[in-house]
Amino acid sequence: MTPTEMTLMDEPDRLRVALTPIRRRLLARLREPASAVQLAIELELPRQRVGYHLRVLEEAGLIELVEERPRRGFVERVMRVTANAFLVDPGVLTSPNGADGADEAGKADGTGGGEGGDDGGAEVAEGFCRVADQYAAEHLVEVAADTVRDVTRMAAAADRKGVRLLTFTLEARVRFAEPGDVHDFTDALADALSQVAARFDTPGGRPYRLVAGGHPAPGPRETGGHDTSDTPERDGPSVPEAPETSS
Repeated sequence: MTPTEMTLMDEPDRLRVALTPIRRRLLARLREPASAVQLAIELELPRQRVGYHLRVLEEAGLIELVEERPRRGFVERVMRVTANAFLVDPGVLTSPNGADGADEAGKADGTGGGEGGDDGGAEVAEGFCRVADQYAAEHLVEVAADTVRDVTRMAAAADRKGVRLLTFTLEARVRFAEPGDVHDFTDALADALSQVAARFDTPGGRPYRLVAGGHPAPGPRETGGHDTSDTPERDGPSVPEAPETSS
């Protein structure tokens, strides 16, 4: 059985297990199967220390046994990760109890939100405020967090069943002359989206959640690059002054 592509880290205790530097190194290395002996040699660490951390990771369900090899006087256990990528649920860091009600729903059916992920989206970590303003950055972040949570859970469930979760992603860049153009663009996009959705919406079909959001493209300072005198933002209003959009 191969590792799932992604798994959601939505339990604080499980997250704490994975966050220590040595365990992060072990998780990265164990995308390819290896034993404690191999890892100890590669990482230049005592085998007993590596073995201890492997046991903790295995108990947390982050790695699993691939095979056992008889060696002189002992059995060598070969381990690997249970997922190729571990994604942190944004709510874990803001909710006092870590996983919320959506977690229990996810455990029940293995999807964390049913066919369309609506149940998972209805239960959001307490650290996020429900903001009705479609131009609020908080609302965009909340919607993005819901998307990470729902898609990761459903993708993992699909992986376990040996089927593919059908998703799609659209991206575009647009340059606005004035901040007010963002509002006009959002209205036009919402109108176009509603028409296309109405055209394809079929009673009894599988529901999909479509998210359209926009935010200023990061400048040199945000991305860690070097600011230069010929940066376009210096000649007029900087791009980050335009409000974020989400629908």
